[in-house]
Amino acid sequence: MSDPLTAPPAVEEEPPVRVGLLLGVLLVAVAVAVLANSMVLVLVPEIGRDFAASPSGLAWVVTAFSLSFAVATPLYGRIADVFGVRRVFAVGIAIFLVGSVVAGLAPAIGLHLVGRVLQGLGSAAVPALGSVAVARSLPPGRRGFGFGIVGTGVGAGQALGPPLAGFVAELAGWRWPFLGAALLVAPLLVIAPRVLPDGRQSADPSWRQIDLVGGVLLGGAVGLGLFGLTRAQQVGLGAASSWGAVLLAVLLAAGFAVRIRRTPRPFVPPALLTHGPFVTAVAVGFLAMFCYLGTILLVPLLVATVNGLGVGHVGLVLLPGALAVAALSSAAGRLSDRLGPRRLVGIGLTLLLVAVAALSTAAGGSAVLLSAVTFVVGVALASITSPLINAVAAAVPTEHAGVGLGIYQGAFFLGGGTGAAVLGAVLAARTAGGAGSWNPLHDGAGAAFSDALLVIAAVLVVAVALSRRLPART
Repeated sequence: MSDPLTAPPAVEEEPPVRVGLLLGVLLVAVAVAVLANSMVLVLVPEIGRDFAASPSGLAWVVTAFSLSFAVATPLYGRIADVFGVRRVFAVGIAIFLVGSVVAGLAPAIGLHLVGRVLQGLGSAAVPALGSVAVARSLPPGRRGFGFGIVGTGVGAGQALGPPLAGFVAELAGWRWPFLGAALLVAPLLVIAPRVLPDGRQSADPSWRQIDLVGGVLLGGAVGLGLFGLTRAQQVGLGAASSWGAVLLAVLLAAGFAVRIRRTPRPFVPPALLTHGPFVTAVAVGFLAMFCYLGTILLVPLLVATVNGLGVGHVGLVLLPGALAVAALSSAAGRLSDRLGPRRLVGIGLTLLLVAVAALSTAAGGSAVLLSAVTFVVGVALASITSPLINAVAAAVPTEHAGVGLGIYQGAFFLGGGTGAAVLGAVLAARTAGGAGSWNPLHDGAGAAFSDALLVIAAVLVVAVALSRRLPART
């Protein structure tokens, strides 16, 4: 695929990237970015008591981060294509650091939410540009290992976030996990610019080279879509804030499609959005995260409401899965270099389908059994994430690596938000219905959870079929 624009002046050749140091920086940055979101789940009650916040206000402690993250993720990639990975990555880290300090020192819930928005905006730079840095620093046969390190950071952040934040909050109060996140990333402001590749495609970067209107349309469509789905889960799709946001998101997406075909410098080259391997990988990533995050949200609700477990024990149920992601992502990345993405992603999605079917059947049963199955869920995610990013990096031309990987990461995240909203609605509907389980093998309590997990299984069947169209080699 060729760039329709006239080739810009070549930039000076960069010195060799110190791969080990680069991957170490990305591992820490990704782990802290994920930790900043996962830790809030155990801090929300303390934040609510300290600020005397309403339940709706507390909901925004989580939602504010998610929405700003979703809006910013696709934007960072395109900006990095013009201004370079190291500059934009450093800006993202700086925004995250400021947001963490604001959230930790805020005297009221309103300012705390401002900090959470800034945390989300800064965090969005990490997975998007971390993937771009790996794609531009390692040759195609070694990228899977690098993407696996990024996946290891994701698993470590998920696993360590709740227990570490709970321990720190118990000793020093809920503010210190936020301030601690700022302290952890502060050294990266100095180290990251020294080890990340520049990756600019222009020797004279300028905002004129970025279609800001197209970027705003895309970011607005993603953010409003996620907001509408989140509101639908909270107040129902019939509320104006729900369907209105979804409708506006569709209109903005349509405007984006028109814009990139009419402007000489589109935010996303139209040809990229019709490139089969890229579109397939993005679709599979969306469906995979829809199913994974939906499962990870249903399981703690299940063991808390049906099995009656407390917060600490709920975290232990999820721990095996998070540890599996942290331990196996790097190995899965290396395997994807040798076996190609199609085989590994197919295996991962099939494992996830088997695990979800088992959870549907065992819903309401032994929490120990459910915890063991979450380990299989973690193995499945490790088998899917790194190979999929590898497939995207191979499908996207070098000059569009930033925006391509940014769009993929945005779709991946949006899939998780969509899954959480849709499955929350299914769970609410089946709970209100009070009928028996759709799963003939399920017997006992938790029928609504069993049914919601069956919906995930149905989506996974589609994802497995679609994954057969992924490239066999990168």
